Amino acid sequence: MRRRPRPLTALRALWPLTRRGQRRSLQGLMVACVLALAPMTWMYTAAQAHVRTTADAPERGVAVVFGAGLRDGRPTPYLAHRLDAAAELYRAGKVKVLLVTGDNSRAEYDEPDAMRAYLTTHGVPAARIVSDYAGFDSWDSCVRAKKIFGVDRAVLVSQGFHIRRAVALCRAAGIDAYGVGVDEPHDVTWYYGGTREVFAAGKAALDAFFRPDPHFLGQKEEGVSDALAAAVSER
Repeated sequence: MRRRPRPLTALRALWPLTRRGQRRSLQGLMVACVLALAPMTWMYTAAQAHVRTTADAPERGVAVVFGAGLRDGRPTPYLAHRLDAAAELYRAGKVKVLLVTGDNSRAEYDEPDAMRAYLTTHGVPAARIVSDYAGFDSWDSCVRAKKIFGVDRAVLVSQGFHIRRAVALCRAAGIDAYGVGVDEPHDVTWYYGGTREVFAAGKAALDAFFRPDPHFLGQKEEGVSDALAAAVSER
């Protein structure tokens, strides 16, 4: 009967036996770790000074609220918490218009309209809410906010584990952006979101460097500028 290789024997087969080979393997491993962590380092460096709370967020006119999924056609708890924070910014006078950006790629799945309905039931006038139906990911939402809706300065609203990526991407897209990170209990969803950010940081860094067009660009829309002008005229 042929014996299975012992664990130590198998390890030796994978690990170089010479000092030179071991040193090169360690150097390669270190380089791989640095490359893997570089996007996260860029993301935190680009965004850290621009993350605030609802209490100390600067006045920016527009708040961009990123979609976070629906459940039975209504916002998930995480998305509801983002919308609550955006409504708080509106009531405090920090922003005058809310741009809700999310996925409406299927007729039966409409994040922006669900977000709008939630906000109107929580005291935000419908005339102060603008919908972006093609915010398929964070980069798309940022680019469309700038190129389609003409947003130059904004407060971004998302969970704490995502807000730095959102800020870094929107600033790369040309928006003077500050972010409000919504606190959440450290449950399974929170840990999943935090882990996902490690891998999403790589795509974010590539997006910021190559600046691709979003999945759907389309024509410019005046919804944000019209809503801002109406808010000013009512003062």
